[in-house]
Amino acid sequence: MVALQGTMPVNIGIDEKSRSEIAEGLSRVLADTYTLYLKTHNFHWNVTGPMFQTLHLLFETQYTELALAVDVIAERIRALGFPAPGTYSDFARLSSIEETSGIPNAEDMIRLLVEGQEAVVRTARSIFPTVDQVHDEPTADLLTQRMQVHEKNAWMLRSLLE
Repeated sequence: MVALQGTMPVNIGIDEKSRSEIAEGLSRVLADTYTLYLKTHNFHWNVTGPMFQTLHLLFETQYTELALAVDVIAERIRALGFPAPGTYSDFARLSSIEETSGIPNAEDMIRLLVEGQEAVVRTARSIFPTVDQVHDEPTADLLTQRMQVHEKNAWMLRSLLE
C-alpha cells in the first residue's frame, strides 16, 4: 500500500512497512465486512417463509452492526496513514466472500451468512502476527472485537439450523 502523500508523516511507533501490511489486512477485513453487510441486507429484504419475522429482524440487527463496523475499520486504516478502499471494485477484489446471485431459500441464506461471518473471522485472524509483532494494540483490540461479534453471529445463525 502507498502511504498518503502531502501530509505530515505518521509517527506512532510503528514503521511504515508494518503499518502498510496492517492497512492491507484491514482493507481485506473492510471488504469482507462490507460484502457481508450487502449480502445480509439483501437477505433481509428478500427472506420469505415460516421464519420470515425472526430472520427479517435478525438480519436487520446484523446488517446494522456491520454498517457501523465498516466506518471503524476504515478509520483505523486512515489512522495508520493509508487510504481506505471504498468502491465496489475494490471490495470485489479484496473480499474473500463470494457474491450470491439470485434469491436463495431462507435456510440457504442462513448457511451463506454463517460462511460469511466465519470468513471475516479468518481474515481478521490472519493479520494478528504482524499486529502482535509491532505491538499495534489499537488494531489488535479492533480485530478482537470484530472476531467476537462475527463468531457470536455465526453461532446464532448456525443454531437456527439445528
